[in-house]
Amino acid sequence: MAELSTLARPYAKAAFEFARDHNALGEWSAELATCAAIAADEGVRVVLDNPALTNEQQAQTLNDVCGEATCQKVKNFVSILSSNKRIALLPYIQTQFELFKANQEKSVDVEVISAFDMDEATVAKLGEVLGKKLERDVKVSTATDESILGGVLIRAGDLVIDGSVRGRLNKLAEAMNS
Repeated sequence: MAELSTLARPYAKAAFEFARDHNALGEWSAELATCAAIAADEGVRVVLDNPALTNEQQAQTLNDVCGEATCQKVKNFVSILSSNKRIALLPYIQTQFELFKANQEKSVDVEVISAFDMDEATVAKLGEVLGKKLERDVKVSTATDESILGGVLIRAGDLVIDGSVRGRLNKLAEAMNS
């Protein structure tokens, strides 16, 4: 069976292109996030997976739960997904939509994990340097993980920069064992 992200890609691309062409990337982003979160909920998942429901009933159920949080065009998109038996792909579609949107906006979300809390000036400087290196607007979020001992671990999409003490110790141990 094909990987779920592969199945989701054409739907995400179609949604992205429609939203871009109608200057509604922000609205579609928020509404797809809502639909994806609801569709991923275990209780809703059980209802949507009920074989007694028709495709139309599945779409109507999800659209009813989403209510006013989604516009008619997103509701139509959900109906198309349901008619193609792809409603379970909504979380994957939303993730890929966000990647298309970030590429369009030349932005990237960066997660910086450090052993200790970082002050705002350091985070801002790191964001500025990463923005120049990646040639994108960088949105930095920080987290603290004492297990890395020191340094930082930076994740930007599929790029990982491991400048942590723990990472360096692991590399040293690998080199000594080989």
